[in-house]
Amino acid sequence: MTKPTNPKTFHVKSFGCQMNVYDGERMTELMAAQGLTATDDVSAADLVVLNTCHIRERATEKVYSDIGRLRKHGNDPMIAVAGCVAQAEGVEIARRAKVDIVVGPQAYHNLPDLVAKASRGELGLDTDMPVLSKFGALPARRKVGPTAFLTVQEGCDKFCTYCVVPYTRGAEISRGWDALVDEARALVDAGAKEITLLGQNVNAWSDGERDLGALIRELDRIPGLARIRYTTSHPNDMTDGLIEAHRDVEKLMPFLHLPVQAGNDRILKAMNRSHSRDSYLRILDRVRAVRPDIALSGDFIVGFPGETEAEFADTLNLIEEVAYAQAFSFKYSPRPGTPAADMDGQIAPEVMDERLQRLQAALNRDQAAFNAASVGRTCQVLIERRGKLPGQMLGKSPWLQSIHLITDARIGDLVEVEIVSAGPNSLAAVERMQAAA
Repeated sequence: MTKPTNPKTFHVKSFGCQMNVYDGERMTELMAAQGLTATDDVSAADLVVLNTCHIRERATEKVYSDIGRLRKHGNDPMIAVAGCVAQAEGVEIARRAKVDIVVGPQAYHNLPDLVAKASRGELGLDTDMPVLSKFGALPARRKVGPTAFLTVQEGCDKFCTYCVVPYTRGAEISRGWDALVDEARALVDAGAKEITLLGQNVNAWSDGERDLGALIRELDRIPGLARIRYTTSHPNDMTDGLIEAHRDVEKLMPFLHLPVQAGNDRILKAMNRSHSRDSYLRILDRVRAVRPDIALSGDFIVGFPGETEAEFADTLNLIEEVAYAQAFSFKYSPRPGTPAADMDGQIAPEVMDERLQRLQAALNRDQAAFNAASVGRTCQVLIERRGKLPGQMLGKSPWLQSIHLITDARIGDLVEVEIVSAGPNSLAAVERMQAAA
């Protein structure tokens, strides 16, 4: 245990998914509401919160490495390990690394009490998984940027054989309709122009007979809200109502992140994905039918146990057929306690490396093609932050592309632009009035 302190300054470092980013923001707001001052300089922080992700191999070891660096180069701060590694490892982290606080992703609303406990020289430990209680305990969000996250659903009941999320985040739970609508209105009042609805399986959200599509339609009625997005989705939860929302709700951006993981049915079954290649493609066809300009994104795992070269070729073929605008791809990573970690046919690292290179080359090709096809297109850009050049501002297109332009517009403005050039990761644009001049 470190020397007990009463911290005055704090720093939150988040790893992993957008849900962790959201959780990190809420912990920052929570500690600020207790009178602590946030600092970007980790070496100046009295309290450092490591908000961890457990989805990849060696995640736990990386946490211990970070703790070691803080002890060696910092000012011996109070250290809190939060998030999914905290949930999975529990008291073992405190025993091995002698941290002050260990708090799981469903209990971080208790962080102030755990800090007080650690200040008395006791271990602050809370890895309970209460249903939704943390949201009522979090402070109101009084000021946000032009884009904001809103968690609507947490946990997962799918039990994919490679994934630890059901064990670290718990069962699927949906927040209540009224609480979500009230928070969305508060976010807009605090400055948000775009809200991204979050969940481990966000489209599993439901409130009785109402699905995510119904919630999106309700948020569409909020004055001042210009854009709605959602992530991450599961193919099994793409309801008719949600697909129809893509047709009917202008504020719902034409972008869908729908992970498939593999393009071969035997591998999908071994992953316990509960969808087939064909059923996945039929969903995409239905979405494209109602929103022809939709940009598609996905997740892919290469080298799942037993994957043959021919089965990997099926994934490459799927990528060719879909033509993703964006995607995330990973080598299979065995996670302790998951069924896939004990399966026969573990793939050699060098084979996974080679397959990942081929898969990413195909994905990068399609992303570059999607961006190149955007040149000459007109659209609105939501300005999010300043760029590096004088007068340069950065924002996102409706299709979640990063766009830079020279403009007098301010952060939070929606600017009508024409896209004039495309790179692999970003686009250049000019304001429409400049393009017409």
